[in-house]
Amino acid sequence: MSEVYTWEPSNAAIAARYGLDPADILRFDTNTSPQAPPFVAETLGGPFDPPLNEYPDSAYAALTAAAAAYLEAPSEEIIVGAGADELLDLAAKAFLPAGGAALLPVPTYGMYGVLTSQRGARIAALPRRGPEEGFALDREAVIARLPDVQLVWLCDPNNPTGRSEDPATLEAILDAAAGLGAKGPLVVVDEAYHEFAGTSVAGWRGRYERLLVLRTLSKAFGLAGVRVGYGVAARPTIARLERVRPPGSISTVSATLGATALARPELARANVARLAEERARLAAGLVACGWQPYPSTANFLLVRVGDGTVAAAEAAADGLLRAGIVPRTFGPANPLRGHLRLTVRDRASDDRLLATLAALAERPGQAEPAGQGRS
Repeated sequence: MSEVYTWEPSNAAIAARYGLDPADILRFDTNTSPQAPPFVAETLGGPFDPPLNEYPDSAYAALTAAAAAYLEAPSEEIIVGAGADELLDLAAKAFLPAGGAALLPVPTYGMYGVLTSQRGARIAALPRRGPEEGFALDREAVIARLPDVQLVWLCDPNNPTGRSEDPATLEAILDAAAGLGAKGPLVVVDEAYHEFAGTSVAGWRGRYERLLVLRTLSKAFGLAGVRVGYGVAARPTIARLERVRPPGSISTVSATLGATALARPELARANVARLAEERARLAAGLVACGWQPYPSTANFLLVRVGDGTVAAAEAAADGLLRAGIVPRTFGPANPLRGHLRLTVRDRASDDRLLATLAALAERPGQAEPAGQGRS
């Protein structure tokens, strides 16, 4: 594999090496403009530090250090990216060869299948357990397939079902993968909704070298538009990912905001508490509308629409869209076609959703309550 490609050393690195003040460093090596355009200060209410006319530090030292502090992990076991999706992509590039295979328990996050296909690899789809078991992983079935794949995509809590996995199941899968030695797959555990669930396997990386845990600032931290994600793993796994990571995919603004957010976790905790309370209220309102929300440990609810038929879900989605409300729907091959996924928002937004559902229930042929859906 090729060596890690990085841009020129940062001002801070040069200053530290030569005993200088970073503010005194002048860049004659990067072919950048000597100043940012005036609208930057006008838009942001003042100059941005670090200056936006210069490239970001390709090592993202401040962001990496903030993620390390938040996770209580050494910086060398951290990798950052432009959202967790970029890190998923890096995992596929580093560990999933063309012609290989990735294990995909379904239903789950759609990008896993997309990234697998982009690598020219085979999707080894494996059904989860049914709704009566909370769409949990089929432990024995997953373990049986491990020798045949190079990568395992797991999401905990799972998107779009909203349920956390049994830690004993995750441990059994990781034990079995580790037992395969050098031929064992990388196990990716996507913890995008970690702050809502409160559980994590990040502390297990010392036991499992090929465990990669991914996080994001898009959910609990409320910074989806900033596009910052980070991962934690044993150093050999991080080193392998670094070889395929582009050096400048995170903007200076995003890296700065991301480091600031991670240094203030109390704001994320407050957001999680508010959304958890609102999630319970929204779930009760959906039940009153005749819909069945499944238990969730995330910031969304998977909902069985009316009588659970595809027609009922499609009618409800159409009615909501006509009112300017966008639900998450599921395609023809998805086992959740008779369901919708609804994000928990603020009280006013959720009230608008519930009021729209109540109005739809009163119209013939539109999102009837359970037992009265369209055939």
